[in-house]
Amino acid sequence: MAVARVTEIISASKKSFEDAIEKGIKRSCKTLDDVKSAWIKDQKVDIDKGQITEYRVTLLVTFILRD
Repeated sequence: MAVARVTEIISASKKSFEDAIEKGIKRSCKTLDDVKSAWIKDQKVDIDKGQITEYRVTLLVTFILRD
């Protein structure tokens, strides 16, 4: 029987939400073993003088714990 854990990751990009998600997943997989899924908990943007300066996502990443 596998036991899973969920951890919250915040990732940012100056390009897009999709880029922020990809960066967050890539970084999660470097640190966590056996990453299985992720879902987007929240999205937000930083704005300066009417322009978006940064896209941020909060991801909930699921990974399997080792025996």
